[in-house]
Amino acid sequence: MLNALANRNPDIDQLVKKGYAIGFDELHYLIVRDIFYLDNERRLQTGALVSKFVDAGNDQIHQQDHTIFFAGGVPHGLDGNPIPNLGGGHSALALSESSKDVVVQRSFSNKPMRDGKLEDFKDFFEKIESYANIICGPAISLHGAKANPLTFRTVESGPSDSPFHFRDTLTSRAEIGDLTAKFKDDVIAIIGAGGGTGAYLLDFLTKIPAKDIRGFDPDLFYVHNAYRSPGRLNKEELGKLKAEVYQARYGGFHKGLSIKAKYIDATCADDLNGVTFAFVSVDKGASRAGIFDLLIAKGIPFIDVGMGLDRKRGTIDGMLRVTYYPTDHAAELRERRLAPLVDDPDDIYQNNIQIGELNALNACLAVIRFKQLRGFYLEEGPIYNLLFGISDMKIVSESKLT
Repeated sequence: MLNALANRNPDIDQLVKKGYAIGFDELHYLIVRDIFYLDNERRLQTGALVSKFVDAGNDQIHQQDHTIFFAGGVPHGLDGNPIPNLGGGHSALALSESSKDVVVQRSFSNKPMRDGKLEDFKDFFEKIESYANIICGPAISLHGAKANPLTFRTVESGPSDSPFHFRDTLTSRAEIGDLTAKFKDDVIAIIGAGGGTGAYLLDFLTKIPAKDIRGFDPDLFYVHNAYRSPGRLNKEELGKLKAEVYQARYGGFHKGLSIKAKYIDATCADDLNGVTFAFVSVDKGASRAGIFDLLIAKGIPFIDVGMGLDRKRGTIDGMLRVTYYPTDHAAELRERRLAPLVDDPDDIYQNNIQIGELNALNACLAVIRFKQLRGFYLEEGPIYNLLFGISDMKIVSESKLT
């Protein structure tokens, strides 16, 4: 990774050639180790600079802003006082296992002065040079070459286990690497991945670092499908299998994505081996019943999504539903018939009315609930069933099993 970035970014190449101990964390932070500084007793200590970056594609990166993180204590001057004008304060940042030697403790904010004005750094070389000179200067004055940060040491991270084809700089920008790591062992199944809500589920779930994502949908892709699913419409896609269309759209994003043109029923137990969580997005009650039985038998927790719509008052009304079936209570919740297990001939959703915004909202609620279960979002209490009413825009949730 370092060589590739140095080849495409002159400022990174400058840092390497000058001798800074450059490395990159798997969560996509630039790390400069061997940053020597003085503590409050003028003893020599070693820290590291950590900086976010913006991925511009094609192995080109840019600095995000003038601030920087520091793994170490408070740097002091020769007078025994903290170095002035560094700004910032106490801070924490979750890095990957490959960077466990770097523990961020604070952040700094110090813009360069040009012609009497504070301005942003031109590039990473100027930024690292500036902070290194400020922090290491007193240490070099007192300890000489022993405190020189130009050690020519490189620290390459191990092979990346990221499931993405592109660096997840959204996670590093938001400083939520510790939360996204909660999904790293998940193998997620989306049954009905090419339907309206299922397509949005696929879109959202391919953006989380789950180990694998398996989609299942046996149907063909037509114009009406495009009107209630995310993304583009190319006429070349029409008439193809939904599995083929969506694999092409999202396979270049998530390495572990596999979508099969397959109908899931009681005979498909092997297709769900290893699955840690499932989403069910089918519009036929009879199909749902068989899928529920299979998931319950295999001990796979799942969320079922659905909606019921009508035009009894002229305009469209109805409800969106998200129902969570935990392993230990799934059979009990199935018996409550919160999700339809038979088909309703009066439900106009069966006519493929164009409701893309409802499909998207249904998928949003389901993914938020899943992320609560994984500890990504705050969960104040268990929620097994959630209903959103279209006419009054209210959400009603059930937290009790009976």
